[in-house]
Amino acid sequence: MAFDQMKMLNELRKAQKELKKQKVVVVAGGEEDDPAVEITINGELKVEKVKINPDYVDLDDIEDLENNVEIAIRDGMQKAQEIAAAKMQPLMGGLGNLGL
Repeated sequence: MAFDQMKMLNELRKAQKELKKQKVVVVAGGEEDDPAVEITINGELKVEKVKINPDYVDLDDIEDLENNVEIAIRDGMQKAQEIAAAKMQPLMGGLGNLGL
């Protein structure tokens, strides 16, 4: 029984490392091939990169840029959560025996 628990924990740690490498890139605003904002989030739900296209920065309408950043982060987090859930779900069923 202890061996199975250790194996499950090792698989969980491996999945977490794989999620860290998983990248979700989301864009908002601008054109499809020339977005105003591009956000990269990893599978651990950490924002890794924020790219703002200066062509879409209007200091008289900064709210538009703020809105695009908000949309990109929200959408990216949602996609990253879905990826993480799909990756972890098969492993979580076996953790009930570990008391976690």
